[in-house]
Amino acid sequence: MKYNKYKIFFLVSIVSLSLGSCKKFLDYSSPSKLDLKEVFEDVYNTNSQVIGIYTELAGTSGYGNQLSIFFPLGSDEFNVKSSAAFDGGASYAISGFGATKDNLLIYNAMVQLYNGIERANIACKYIPASNLYKTGTAAQKQQLAMYYGEALTLRAQFYYELIRNWGDVPASFIPAADRTSNFSSNVDRDSTYTHILNDLLLAEDLIPWRDALPAYGDFRITKGAVKGLRARIALARGGYSLRTSSRMMERKPDYLTYYRIAFNECQDIIKSGKHGLNPVYEDVFKSLHGTTRNDNAYELMFEVAMFGQVNDSYLGASNGLNFSNTPSWGSAGGGPTAIPTYFYEFDTLGLDARREVTLAYFKVQADPTKSFNQKLLASSSTISCGKFRKSWTSFSASLTGTYGVNWPILRYADVLLMYAEAANELQDFSGTNAPLDALQQVQHRAYGSNPIPVTPTDHDGFFSAIVKERLLEFGGEGIRKYDLIRWNLLATKLTETRNKIAQFAYGAPAAGNPYANVPQYIYAAATTFNNGTCAAESSSLSLLGGSINYVCFNQSTVTSAPAAYPSRISWRKDAGTYANGVLTSAYLNDPNNGYVIRFVPNAKELLPYPTNFLNENRGGVVQNFGYQ
Repeated sequence: MKYNKYKIFFLVSIVSLSLGSCKKFLDYSSPSKLDLKEVFEDVYNTNSQVIGIYTELAGTSGYGNQLSIFFPLGSDEFNVKSSAAFDGGASYAISGFGATKDNLLIYNAMVQLYNGIERANIACKYIPASNLYKTGTAAQKQQLAMYYGEALTLRAQFYYELIRNWGDVPASFIPAADRTSNFSSNVDRDSTYTHILNDLLLAEDLIPWRDALPAYGDFRITKGAVKGLRARIALARGGYSLRTSSRMMERKPDYLTYYRIAFNECQDIIKSGKHGLNPVYEDVFKSLHGTTRNDNAYELMFEVAMFGQVNDSYLGASNGLNFSNTPSWGSAGGGPTAIPTYFYEFDTLGLDARREVTLAYFKVQADPTKSFNQKLLASSSTISCGKFRKSWTSFSASLTGTYGVNWPILRYADVLLMYAEAANELQDFSGTNAPLDALQQVQHRAYGSNPIPVTPTDHDGFFSAIVKERLLEFGGEGIRKYDLIRWNLLATKLTETRNKIAQFAYGAPAAGNPYANVPQYIYAAATTFNNGTCAAESSSLSLLGGSINYVCFNQSTVTSAPAAYPSRISWRKDAGTYANGVLTSAYLNDPNNGYVIRFVPNAKELLPYPTNFLNENRGGVVQNFGYQ
């Protein structure tokens, strides 16, 4: 299900004229010429205006590319590298902690987020002021109240995205035409958080649960999404962030207040029974691809609908399973790749179904006759994200670029794990579900009938289990880096991951080296890619030595490719080599694109304000201190 394009035409003719190019924070032509007040006296036109707010989530500068694929990278799951000389203006520079203030991709993303806020500000002003909202029929008042709640929630999402990337961003909650100045300055993030958390509390009472709005699906906001987003934002407010005044990662003394908000909101969702876990992890992500919706448990609580042209997405094209000149799907995917050691974060027996979905550790290519699709094991540093696949769409080889794949903003699994985390931090076990039960619901879905890991129940042990579980559950979904920041674990985990990669490259038995038996090379043969389930495609790989669950954990004595397995795939060697105790690793230490080598603790947790943005505000906005 996608938004109908005709619903946007009215908005484009009115609102886009007023939004312009975001000069001077938001350059705005007076709405008096367009009589926006009258626009909101009609239910249909008001709906069009609200749809227009949703459009600012999508597209190349939104969650169709930058905010989903590049901004969230730079953690211990997925990475993006380039073989070219480092360019601070490129997409990969954002996730590599090397983006400069002249990076136009950062500027364009910021512009789009503020455009969304301006559209929401207009709706939030005119909807509650309209005659229909006050004196219309019961049905009209209910409809407009719902639209008002959607506008409040979308504005909160835009501000949340701005804060987690830039910190103390300028914030205004009135239309630009009503402001006394067109220039803005930094606003303390805590006050902005307070405002949007209060807005979301109001929105909860305005928007029904999803079963009262069947036409909304997962593409428009319902009560569960409002509550889930409020919980997420509360955890961010209660977590660590890079503070402007101290120039340190800190969290405020009142942080437990916000864990309590998250606890209550998540408990309400769980108790409602309106959402649940999809019994098949793979189906959650197939449902984002527009061909088959199979999410009857309504795990997908809110996703960004992509619907063509400027509002489409590069999901599955920029990222996702790697297709190379295939007869059925052409070329697609293969951009961001997994950290080589991420594969080994999952259980060693391959019992966790999430590994085969999250990690596409094979590439798809044409056979020598170019008549059918075959798959071959990827090297350890070229494993792509399997949650987005062109083969799950209806697009063929002749079509390239954008495929209408949606982006998941919120899943019920996140609600369960946020609840478990908040309950553990508060040491509150009075809820409907114990925190351990919430965690284990997610694990049982992943492991099926197999035994799940044993989880410590003390505070610190349980928190560590949550940190690990979120790594496994949300890989490639744009969550991990921001989790690590709010836990103040980003620097720790990046250092830990660099050490793991070095151990992985070492390859010889050594005390405490968990990768001692990892093979340097794996020998493989191509097999037919049938576009079956993730588990079926993975289990039918042809590898010398047996299944991937054995081959990737055991050294091989073979030194050259046998005839039956003609492809020698770099595995341990992809991370580097040791000679005389010295590590040579382009993956880690390449001066242009080594893994997170540009990260600086207490500086690069935030992005730079773009030069254009600073110039348009004439010195009112102060640059984040890591980018002077």
